[in-house]
Amino acid sequence: MKISKTLATLSLTAVIIAVLSACAPTVNLDAAPKANDPACAEVSVRLPDVIDTHQKRVTNAQATAAWGEPTAVIVRCGLEPVTVSTLSCVSAGDVDWLVDDSQSPSFRFITFGRSPATEVIVDSTAIAGVTALEAVADAVQNIEATKTCSE
Repeated sequence: MKISKTLATLSLTAVIIAVLSACAPTVNLDAAPKANDPACAEVSVRLPDVIDTHQKRVTNAQATAAWGEPTAVIVRCGLEPVTVSTLSCVSAGDVDWLVDDSQSPSFRFITFGRSPATEVIVDSTAIAGVTALEAVADAVQNIEATKTCSE
């Protein structure tokens, strides 16, 4: 009798989880050219489940992640490395990031001196860029820096 109740409870829990997951549609993203690099897998498995108050969502592309509904933060690993740029460079979470503000209030941050590169796109109306960068920095640090902004 107890086993039947336990199985019924587990089944109900599974149905609830399936229904709730269906409420959050998949975020459609394009994988970066080097998304299959093993270093991107190391980044992907270490990304946080929550950034600020934004929950991680399901994406449809390798080495990508997204948080928030509507989407507030997007991460894509597997871009060509950047070691020279005219964009401003900032450090957040012990990672150097190039800042592309050309689509403000959406900001694009790209790792500097790491191969492959990782980009983080932030909707600054929903979350501060530095908050997002610091949240993903531990994962991104798994790709060794070969150059810094100050070099």
